[in-house]
Amino acid sequence: MNSLNLTSLDGSLDNPHLPSLIEIKNGQKVQPTFSHQEYANRHEKLREYLDNHGIVAALFTSIHNINYYSDFIYCSFGRPYGLVVTSKEVVSISANIDGGQPWRRTVGDNNIVYTDWQRDNYFKAVAQQIPHHGRVGIEFDHLPMDRFAKLKAILPNVEFVDISLACMTMRMVKSSEEIALITKGAQVCDIGGAALVQAVYDGVPEYEVALASTQAMVKAIGEQFGQVELMDTWTWFQSGINTDGAHNPVTNRRVQSGDILSLNCFSMIAGYYTALERTLFLDKCDADSLRYWQINCEVHEAGLELIKPGLRCCDIAHELNKIYAKYDLLGKRSFGYGHSFGVLSHYYGREAGLELREDIETVLEPGMVISMEPMIMIPEGMPGAGGYREHDILVINETGADNITGFKYGPEHNIIGR
Repeated sequence: MNSLNLTSLDGSLDNPHLPSLIEIKNGQKVQPTFSHQEYANRHEKLREYLDNHGIVAALFTSIHNINYYSDFIYCSFGRPYGLVVTSKEVVSISANIDGGQPWRRTVGDNNIVYTDWQRDNYFKAVAQQIPHHGRVGIEFDHLPMDRFAKLKAILPNVEFVDISLACMTMRMVKSSEEIALITKGAQVCDIGGAALVQAVYDGVPEYEVALASTQAMVKAIGEQFGQVELMDTWTWFQSGINTDGAHNPVTNRRVQSGDILSLNCFSMIAGYYTALERTLFLDKCDADSLRYWQINCEVHEAGLELIKPGLRCCDIAHELNKIYAKYDLLGKRSFGYGHSFGVLSHYYGREAGLELREDIETVLEPGMVISMEPMIMIPEGMPGAGGYREHDILVINETGADNITGFKYGPEHNIIGR
């Protein structure tokens, strides 16, 4: 059994002036999500970018980049966190409230804990790890103005430059280990989808259906993965008017026979997001709804065929727009046709450079993982009212794409309860 290793970095623990910075090496390091070589490859690629741009260190502050480069997912709760990468070290910075968990999870050289005994101890930790001169990379899209001002005050001779876009671009192409994890996540979503369908009946509240799906996914992750942190897996199950938005929360509305339903299962494994989304109807589907559903499935199938290396995101969007326009439904489209997968969630991360939208010119290439998820929304009061959405995950290969979603879609399979 290992005893707690608690070390002050700026004074004795029995000093009446309690320390600003400490180390909490409690227990043993856990098995990381990916191999140590995988993280070494990420660090090497980042350091090559930093070196080529004359940047002496990187300070990451976002959940997604800290997780990507260290395997540590922080829970902010109003406190700042960080990860400093230099040519020689990878060091996470965490709050005392987390104990030794950040040290156990960080794939890197060390973890520094800042205490609450003095104000702005976080910035003392940052200043201790970052050179006090030269160029330092930060995430402009994840640094509030007040924290940026304090950074500049404590490191006045440093030139801060944005590296968020470059790091997003690096994350967009997945390694074989990442693709394997994402594939398992998609399979877990299929499990959640099956549990969701089994839980639907006339009169059931949305939240009861969502709970059944989420519970099935959490159990599957717990059984299939070793030393995994079970957090953030969730389900949005929407019915009737609640289907009009893709991100509408679960409510206590009770499902009724004939309702349009949206199945949205999201498994989260070590910060990696996967999703399954389907249109369903309970017991029956009227003729107007069936027409809209079939049109959306037509767009979905066309999109699945279009996704392949060499095509630009914007070109795929324009081609799919033509189908909606043919049916005079382009104005009913809700959002882009798909997005990247990886280290992201409903409250952190986004690889916005890999989205199937008219304003994105990124060229698809092998190793990218992207969804096809067309949606149209017919307003309340119109025949066939509701939101129609299908969602598959595709891994781009050398010649096309592999669909890793197994749950079937369309009216032939998803008029349930009959």
